[in-house]
Amino acid sequence: MLADATRVQLLWALIDGELSVNNLAECVGNPPPSVSQHLAKLRMARLVRTRREGTQVFHRLENDHVRQLVTDAVFNAGHAAGGMPAHHRGVHELPARGSA
Repeated sequence: MLADATRVQLLWALIDGELSVNNLAECVGNPPPSVSQHLAKLRMARLVRTRREGTQVFHRLENDHVRQLVTDAVFNAGHAAGGMPAHHRGVHELPARGSA
């Protein structure tokens, strides 16, 4: 589930709270239908949950264990990349899509 970069970006975007599909689409730079498909897989894996408000659906991480898993996975990847990881420099965001 975490081998897909878009899904990791979606989970990372949800670290600080819930967002709508449109907000998440902006965060990851993908169209909303594509984001919805990724979110469906994340829901099936019980990594995210939803809340409906009128016609909008908001997504959030399932629980604090998932939040910790995502944080640890992203920070560990920073160590594997070599050099000083971004989180040791006080930077807590994923690199922009398409940048190395």
